[in-house]
Amino acid sequence: MVFLGGLGRSGTTLLERLLGEVPGIVPLGEVVHLWARSVLADEACGCGEPFGVCPFWDKVGMRAFGGWSADLAHRMIALRGRVDRTRRIPTLARLLAEERAGNGRWPTPGTTELDEYVAVHRDLYDAAGEVADCPVVIDSSKHASLAFCLAAAGVDVHVVHVVRDPRAVAHSWRRRVERPEDGRPMTHWSPSRTSLHWLSENLSLGLLARRGVPVTRVRYEDLLAAPADTLRRLVARIGLSCRLDFLSGGWAELSTAHTASGNPIRFTVGRTELTRDDSWRAAAGSRQLRLVTALTWPLMIKYGYHGRIV
Repeated sequence: MVFLGGLGRSGTTLLERLLGEVPGIVPLGEVVHLWARSVLADEACGCGEPFGVCPFWDKVGMRAFGGWSADLAHRMIALRGRVDRTRRIPTLARLLAEERAGNGRWPTPGTTELDEYVAVHRDLYDAAGEVADCPVVIDSSKHASLAFCLAAAGVDVHVVHVVRDPRAVAHSWRRRVERPEDGRPMTHWSPSRTSLHWLSENLSLGLLARRGVPVTRVRYEDLLAAPADTLRRLVARIGLSCRLDFLSGGWAELSTAHTASGNPIRFTVGRTELTRDDSWRAAAGSRQLRLVTALTWPLMIKYGYHGRIV
């Protein structure tokens, strides 16, 4: 099971779409939002059909749970509020350390709900892999807290840590973008808030690696500069042989994907140009750039980003 982690607007959906073209991999989208947006709200699958009539998800639901139900969705939303939160990462990190050391997790309060929450995810991943006949499934939920939940409860997960220059991320979060499902504006944050979230998510994913979870870091900029080389190295780390005939120069041929929630690119089908979005360099004000740099510079430097604009 592969988990794509990182702050939103960092390229996780694009990376998932590209990985989804590799034989043996099935992308599921942001499973963390599946219960509210797909099961309850019946938003569109990446194939364009409403979730409730998508044949892929219908088969997954039947195989995993005997069918999708509002009761299960509400239960998962409630469990997420109790166990899958950023503020619980220190507790989850301790549970993970104990699990890796073979000391067990009982009778730690809250582990029963954690195991229930993760068991449903495990059933969903297993069913999706069986329906798609793929040995690898991808969950691009992004949130480090869910990756900690999965690892602490014993799921064999490989985390792909996707990072992007925080100044680009902050500019993207400040823009108003309409959700393709209903036309409503997507969430937007101030540069300072984005910077703090960027630090929190990336530091948390780094902690996962220090707890012994396999973590492979991919920079958005490297993916767009050399997509074939970046994907070839990543797929090898996941443990699959690599066939990248869907890539040609700076283009990718994308097929239909059954992904739940995520960036609008999840609906893209056909020949797609792989170009970096560097609009922030000209559009972001100097004050904003200085603020984001001041708040994030130690981690920026670690990831190979520099304070000056080049």
